[in-house]
Amino acid sequence: MRNTFGNIFRLTSFGESHGEVIGGVIDGMPAGITIDEDFVNAELARRRPGQNALTTDRKEKDRVCFLSGIFEGVSTGCPIGFVIYNETHKSADYDSIKDVYRPSHADYTYHTKYGIRDYRGGGRASARITISRCVAGALAKLALRKTGISIEAYTSQIGNIALDKDYKKYNLAEAENNAVRCPDASKAADMENLLKQLKNEGNTTGGVITCVIKGCPVGLGEPEFGKLNAALGSAMLSINAAKGFEYGDGFDAASSLGSNNNDSFATTACGDITTLTNHSGGIQGGISNGSDIYFRVAFKPVATLMMEQDTIDTKGNEITMKASGRHDTCVVPRAVPIVEAMAAITILDYYLINKTTRM
Repeated sequence: MRNTFGNIFRLTSFGESHGEVIGGVIDGMPAGITIDEDFVNAELARRRPGQNALTTDRKEKDRVCFLSGIFEGVSTGCPIGFVIYNETHKSADYDSIKDVYRPSHADYTYHTKYGIRDYRGGGRASARITISRCVAGALAKLALRKTGISIEAYTSQIGNIALDKDYKKYNLAEAENNAVRCPDASKAADMENLLKQLKNEGNTTGGVITCVIKGCPVGLGEPEFGKLNAALGSAMLSINAAKGFEYGDGFDAASSLGSNNNDSFATTACGDITTLTNHSGGIQGGISNGSDIYFRVAFKPVATLMMEQDTIDTKGNEITMKASGRHDTCVVPRAVPIVEAMAAITILDYYLINKTTRM
């Protein structure tokens, strides 16, 4: 398995959904960064299960315990080890499906590849594992504060309820004021009602998260095979249930004209070079150009349904199954901090790479 992400700033994660702990080792954290544990735990709380009536009923405290790499509240430059304890897992909920290949889960592929699988909550394939990413992302955000780079993500679509694609039309800070993390209060209410309806029906839905990175300097990205957009795409598509990634105008550019899609350059009153538009999403030639970087990540409906589905067991017998246990109706609201975390890890990593390319 590949359990490490990053080049200079690297996260190696470990643990399973129903194991004793989820944890990780972060290497390449710059020394001298004040580690605000309250901030880190607040970031974990944003993806914590059981945070409201729309999420899974699983209750976890999700408090990080740092084991190394921090002295007197400051990063030392040494590897930072950490764990988060699993306290309320109910493995018995999965006994009935231990020999079942659940539709659209990783059961069949894991079993075929490794010859064994941990069926309790999906084991290593569970979204529970993403908590390690949020720890690393929180530390990356703390380091990025010194650079003036900020990262904000929000729910821009759940089901067929969608916001306008122009993020500048919204106050992104409003996203944390509702359960679905949408900056439009009216649309948020509609999204919440949809999720309540689907939860009662035992069904699920997908959605889209938009992420905006501000203050990124010119020059992040490594052509030919280390393009910043490719790195962000890889980071986002590694998140559980992610099915699509687009940056800038994305797929809309396919139906545009070059005369409308090109970003012309200009000089500001301060003498800086900028672009008059930002169809490129802040990245040109795989390198950041100083404009806002913005992208969208599409997530599929949760694969676990509280309704009957046809499938087969590990012996190939056709069966009908109905899931039990505690599950989300839509991953998107809890995936918002995960998207931010993976963006922060990627940007810090490429920021540190960029420091090695010029004297």
